[in-house]
Amino acid sequence: MNRNHTNNLHPARPGFAQPLMKLGSTHPPVAGIILVALMLLVNGCSAIRVGYNQGPFLAWWWLDGYVDFNQEQTPHAKHAIHQWFVWHRHAQLPAYADWLAAVRNHIGGPVTSAQVCQWSDELQAMIAPAFDQAAHLSATVVPHLGETQWRRLERRYAKSNAELRHDFLQPDPEDRRRASIKRTVKRIENLYGDIDETQRRLITTSIDASPFNPEAWLTERHRRQQIALLTLRRLAIESSDTAQTEAAIRELIQHTYRSDDPGYRAYQLQLATYTCDFIARMHNSTSLVQRQHAHDKLTSWETDFRTLAEDSRQKAAVAD
Repeated sequence: MNRNHTNNLHPARPGFAQPLMKLGSTHPPVAGIILVALMLLVNGCSAIRVGYNQGPFLAWWWLDGYVDFNQEQTPHAKHAIHQWFVWHRHAQLPAYADWLAAVRNHIGGPVTSAQVCQWSDELQAMIAPAFDQAAHLSATVVPHLGETQWRRLERRYAKSNAELRHDFLQPDPEDRRRASIKRTVKRIENLYGDIDETQRRLITTSIDASPFNPEAWLTERHRRQQIALLTLRRLAIESSDTAQTEAAIRELIQHTYRSDDPGYRAYQLQLATYTCDFIARMHNSTSLVQRQHAHDKLTSWETDFRTLAEDSRQKAAVAD
């Protein structure tokens, strides 16, 4: 089994969407549109369709905050973002809906750790084309960014790292533990509804036994950011062609989820195995009412994805 996923508890990801949340930490500009899109899709909001329809604007706002596109770069970046969302609507959303339907059909009964890992592998394979498409579109934008913008990106990296250190690496271990429990309970209840005290104890004991190491995670995050900055600067200095730039961006993305550091890669695999086991145990502790809540939640997301995809098809038909 291809265990490329990362921990669902630390930092916690909603549902089975472990691979989705690290884009903004290390990836080059424009590839970050995936972060915005996928956050809109898995944030548990009842208005996914509204949020996703605002995706191109939100992606632009987020990316511009990181690199501050100049007047000449702005139309190219906005066009790339628009292209990505047009592609994503018709090429990816139906697959997301099908995946949710498949998972939904299995959550009425108990699940195994192997099933959870399989779902996560399927999800990661399913969203891989979104990263490839972002790398392809980024390749025509990234080379035109300058040193001033890379310095701004470096400062934004430092700011986000400090915020994550504040949220995940509190000096007092007990504060850190309480924050982790609170995050996890919130995400579990988003899917299953209110949980009971027995389930809270399960979360607490699972977190106490977790191999998650926030220091190691933040160290690897910083290392990947520095590699990204060095790579992007090199591409600009060497005036690399589009194919070379695209290949370099793809490598940056790949190494974020499958670390090129053997020690950290082993840690990722250990964490993935632990996470699958926790999700299975958590699900198997739920009542029929809680499982129905999860079923209804996945149904709602599935419906939103299919509606968004259908809207795209209708617009394409009108254009033709």
